Amino acid sequence: MRFDSADAARAVITAAIAQGINHIETAPAYGQSERYVGKALHRIFLDGLISRSDLTITSKIAPTVELADVKSTVQASLTRLGIDYLDCLAIHGINTRSHLEAVQINLLAAIASLQRQGLVHHLGFSTHAPLAIIQDAIASGAFSFINLHYSFFFQRNQAAVAQAHQQQMGIFIISPADKAGLLYTPPEALKALCAPFDPLLLNYRWLLSDPRITTLSIGPAVPEELNWPLQVQDKDGPLDLEEQQAIRRLESAQENTLGGDRCAQCHACLPCPESINIPEVLRLRNLTVAYDMQRFGQYRYGMFENAGHWFPGRRGDRCTDCGDCLPRCPEQLDIPTLLRDTHRRLAGKRRRRLWEE
Repeated sequence: MRFDSADAARAVITAAIAQGINHIETAPAYGQSERYVGKALHRIFLDGLISRSDLTITSKIAPTVELADVKSTVQASLTRLGIDYLDCLAIHGINTRSHLEAVQINLLAAIASLQRQGLVHHLGFSTHAPLAIIQDAIASGAFSFINLHYSFFFQRNQAAVAQAHQQQMGIFIISPADKAGLLYTPPEALKALCAPFDPLLLNYRWLLSDPRITTLSIGPAVPEELNWPLQVQDKDGPLDLEEQQAIRRLESAQENTLGGDRCAQCHACLPCPESINIPEVLRLRNLTVAYDMQRFGQYRYGMFENAGHWFPGRRGDRCTDCGDCLPRCPEQLDIPTLLRDTHRRLAGKRRRRLWEE
């Protein structure tokens, strides 16, 4: 997603292969990524750095593709990538109930035909949906893997992870660096709480210490972003004592800093009559106050009302003090006041989306 040239793609993929990374994920919606990756792979295969059979390649298809266009859409991805088959094809963004219904009605049979032809091996889906929709998609039994948001800083999808694991699905974590908290460039307060660990790598360890998690999307733009400390590269299995202590410091920082203003992320406040995504607004406030993650908060808060179903809900300043949420909050939070405080802290300039001109 972050590649800006075929040369950059080749440099990063070459460095990744050298470290044992064997899964590349892209999508037609990621700018020129498929073309850049395809050109890079052509050279890498010619150089004998890895064989096609030892590499897992995933691309995506939109849930709204017309039935008649499914095969040509997948074939176009294969052509851009310069390969004969996709190891994994993900429905790109089952984010709404209508997306799930459209996939079930239009896409599943067509993709099953592509699987019989050998063009696609495994079908899964990526999602930014509310938890209930994610769980319904998993329960459909149509998919063998899921790409979803989940990290130490966003644990709402814990139940979906458990359900997917129970159904023996691959569990692919979307952007545990950028969208988990802009962790390539963490604030000093967060670094101090995580020390002696880098916040990015501690989040990776927290995820990979969970045996249900099969894949992380790490998204390096340059090879140097793969230069992790050797002691981290070699770690596996449960968190050690020092890592557990760092995690406890992070948890305590939220409790101690936020006190009675901490949103516990139970989602009992929803639905909001003004369609405010109250839990997500207050999660961003939690992170900003406890860890000084204001830059991340501004990045994500600026997506409200600008990213459609990819980041649903309205901003905190849309609150009309109707009080509808107040009796449902088990923490007895003053939600209207906290929404306005979050808006004051995080409202900023709109960020251009990748697919916009």
